Amino acid sequence: MKLLITAERYFLIGHVGAMAFGLAGLLLVLPNPELILSLSSVGQSIFQWSMAGGGVVYIIFGAAAVAIYAYRQLGLRLWLAFMLPSVFLSLGSELLGTSTGFPFGHYQYLSGLGYKVAGLVPFTIPLSWFYMGLVSYLLARAGLERIGMANWVRHIAAIALGSLLLTAWDFVLDPAMSQTAFPFWEFQEVGAFFGMPYRNLAGWMGTGALFMSVAALLWGNTRISLQRSQLGLPLIVYVVNFAFGAIITLGALDARYLLPTSLSVLLGVVPAVILWWMAAPATQTVEDAPSEADSQIIERAELPAPPVEVAAKSGGR
Repeated sequence: MKLLITAERYFLIGHVGAMAFGLAGLLLVLPNPELILSLSSVGQSIFQWSMAGGGVVYIIFGAAAVAIYAYRQLGLRLWLAFMLPSVFLSLGSELLGTSTGFPFGHYQYLSGLGYKVAGLVPFTIPLSWFYMGLVSYLLARAGLERIGMANWVRHIAAIALGSLLLTAWDFVLDPAMSQTAFPFWEFQEVGAFFGMPYRNLAGWMGTGALFMSVAALLWGNTRISLQRSQLGLPLIVYVVNFAFGAIITLGALDARYLLPTSLSVLLGVVPAVILWWMAAPATQTVEDAPSEADSQIIERAELPAPPVEVAAKSGGR
């Protein structure tokens, strides 16, 4: 378990570091070619490689960090029950969208995000749906766990809130990735919402709600008893990915994009922080059966103390 925690932290650090490096390249170096020319030939080759593959690296690191976290905190079954529907249903939605324009509008992916499945959708895109979808859903589920409501109401509310957090992220992601000088995808129609068609937002909401609903059905009535201290990684991943898109959007585009950025804060970042705060604090547990690890701790704690004379003999003092 210690090895998994270490790997999770390294992947998270790599995820954040890759995004920071990408921000520096997109906002500082690429707009100033003289900085690139001042590098040695080796430095230029490294920079070109990093710009070509940086998007792939940060997504893979983010997916790996969240996957390890989910395995540790939820177990193998719940992790796979979310990851598989999110990856395959989002890929199907993206393939449908790039082929027909439904449900996101007419768009196509450019280079920079890795090998394209069927020549249309980079393989990293379903991974980003997975890791951002899971952190959004976990924040919603854990935040609602302590509120007294019927299970079916809690499930519906968590799906709705999780989908909203995921869609709110797109308010800054799409402008950053499609309308700057170095885009990763482009819309083939002029959208009314800051260059994005409104159906793109509906497509995000619907795709997120679809795979979260499938995961909720597979999870059944399993309670997500994560405490606030255990939700650090989901909150960090959500906020850092928001910041990545927001910094590019505000740094590379004009002041009009303050509105979608503000909407992303209002509908995404603020609810995410509130849901994190609503989760059970470390000193308080939700009403649920203890986990396997907790049961082992309880069993050890409940073992009767050895007789005084036995303890004295074994202690040597």
